[in-house]
Amino acid sequence: MSKAMHNEEDEFNLDAHYKRVLVKLQIELVKLQRQLIADGARVLIIFEGRDTAGKDGAIKRLTEHMSPRETRVHAPGKPTERDATEWYFQRFAPQLPAGGEFVVFNRSWYNRAGVERVMDFCTKEQAKHFLQVVVPFEEMLVRDGLHLRKYYLDISKAEQKVRLAARHKDPLKQWKISPVDEAALKKWKPYTKARDEMFERTSHADAPWKVVIANDKKIARLEFLRDLVSSFDYRGKDNKLCRPDRNIVFEWSKKRHKLLAR
Repeated sequence: MSKAMHNEEDEFNLDAHYKRVLVKLQIELVKLQRQLIADGARVLIIFEGRDTAGKDGAIKRLTEHMSPRETRVHAPGKPTERDATEWYFQRFAPQLPAGGEFVVFNRSWYNRAGVERVMDFCTKEQAKHFLQVVVPFEEMLVRDGLHLRKYYLDISKAEQKVRLAARHKDPLKQWKISPVDEAALKKWKPYTKARDEMFERTSHADAPWKVVIANDKKIARLEFLRDLVSSFDYRGKDNKLCRPDRNIVFEWSKKRHKLLAR
């Protein structure tokens, strides 16, 4: 058998494994959600990461078999002139989950710690104030009973360059292109600095940041799902399946910070 045929067979086997495990994890999600609905639990999942980090793909696999009635995805748009005059968290508050609801934020209030700060969409004072008040805000939500999970998908500069180029070539991904894309690579270092300070200032006991090493999209999706379901207790849980690889997804700490892309 030729080397090319071997590579094709290996790729087929890996893809088959990915699909098989993905379905099993999605079944766990369905079991988890049934428990959450029965308990009237409120769940909020926050997704952050650089452009092209794979947030959309991970969210799709997370939600595609969950109950459409109790599951919502919110992707905050550009603030309006009215939004700019309000308390910063005011436009996010109506999107928070009610009892039995599972809500996913595809980007979040952390825009102020990342893209708004790097692209000068907010003032330095506004960014500084956000970093001072976001932890007490989240602590208040968690102590009121909200289940809050925060995930950051981390990719290398080389991988982002490849994905940005592919985005421009793929006619099915044209909707993802934005002016901010052009700055993603040019402002890599400022984004890195903003990310590092965000972790340092906003990872806390009630809502620590979980980092997902996401250069391989499929592995990242599986390990994120493993980590998410492992963080809840529910009836019928497959504990053996729900064991994430801690080299791929892990709670941010100063010791593990060196694993992030620079």
